[in-house]
Amino acid sequence: MSKTSRSLVLTAAIVAALAVGYGVGQNMPMPDAPAPAEKSVPTPVVEGKGRILYYRNPMGLPDTSPVPKQDAMGMDYVPVYASEAQAERGTVTLPAERIQKLGVRTESVERRSLSHPVRALGTVQIDETRQTIVAPRFEGWIGKLRVNATGQQVKKDEALFDFYSPELIQIETDYLSFVVADLGKGYKNGSIEKLRTLAVPEEEIARLQKEKTVNHAITLRSPSDGTVLDKQAVEGMKFSSGDTLYRLADLSNVWALVDVYEQDLAQMVVGQSAVVTLNAYAGKSFEGKVGFIYPAINKETRTAKLRIDLPNPTGELRTDMYANVEIGTLPRENVLTVAAESVLNSGASKTVLLDLGEGRFKPQPVTTGVEGDGRVEIIEGVKEGDRVVTSASFLIDAESSIRAALQDFSTPEKNP
Repeated sequence: MSKTSRSLVLTAAIVAALAVGYGVGQNMPMPDAPAPAEKSVPTPVVEGKGRILYYRNPMGLPDTSPVPKQDAMGMDYVPVYASEAQAERGTVTLPAERIQKLGVRTESVERRSLSHPVRALGTVQIDETRQTIVAPRFEGWIGKLRVNATGQQVKKDEALFDFYSPELIQIETDYLSFVVADLGKGYKNGSIEKLRTLAVPEEEIARLQKEKTVNHAITLRSPSDGTVLDKQAVEGMKFSSGDTLYRLADLSNVWALVDVYEQDLAQMVVGQSAVVTLNAYAGKSFEGKVGFIYPAINKETRTAKLRIDLPNPTGELRTDMYANVEIGTLPRENVLTVAAESVLNSGASKTVLLDLGEGRFKPQPVTTGVEGDGRVEIIEGVKEGDRVVTSASFLIDAESSIRAALQDFSTPEKNP
């Protein structure tokens, strides 16, 4: 046998061995032979549902099959019927048993009154209209200090301290000299008016006119009820005209200053009721009213400041407490609404699922307005009387998204 013949025999043996290794039968066509044409698979028809076009992956993967099969986890591929493929894009048809299993509930889109309470955070502050400072209009020295602690409660006309003032002593001495010299009412009245201009207590002026003696220890009294917030007065100290010796505040009414977002500002009106809760008093609330809406917007936070007037008869509300505030807005009448759980919010868009009947559901984009009382205002997208899904919305929407994606996947592209 020649060398060429031996090479041909060896090559034939290798091809035969490879064929056996891959389990190829004797009838397998040679590589240069044309492959037999695939037999067309008949598409079955299911009574009541129509012809099956193909089978899709049960996990939503972009994989279809012309015949029934299972995935790697042993799950059956899901049949896709011609009626479903011809339906509107994204529409889902569910059998009655699956609707029941998912617990699908629907309700009608209806018009009703909608209340939208606005919630905000803030702090408790002093009522600025109830603050008083004690700043004498004359100079002197403090003698006996009667109110000597910050936080002390004082009543109007309660004694704060006794003082000695050379300036006031000189005016009183002049008055008495006019009286002795009998120079007439004009001189005497001039001295009395000087004392009143310097805010000398009326009781001291009455004493001077009655007793006609100079007082070296006049008592300064509180101009109002309040709590001592700041005390600079110290026994024996000298004070000058205009020095603030006490700062008082009536805390029987306080403010809650809260920040409201710009988009809620249009709903705010002076006089609206507000409910305030604080971390210090769990389960307890305090009622107040919107007293003022400040005219500026914070450019960093895009919020406006509101003032809530709060009665504080027991003194439980203390300055700088954190406050959670709910402001009741006027209800909007005849508003088209759906249940809040009906709206699917993807961030970029909002959608509801319309119940088309006979187990068919369709995603419908909507434009929403305010939200309150567990309902959402619908501005555009649905009309009164439409039925929308209120439960299992997410599951049906996911099914719809898969169906739309499969339609795109299985539809051949058309050449332009």
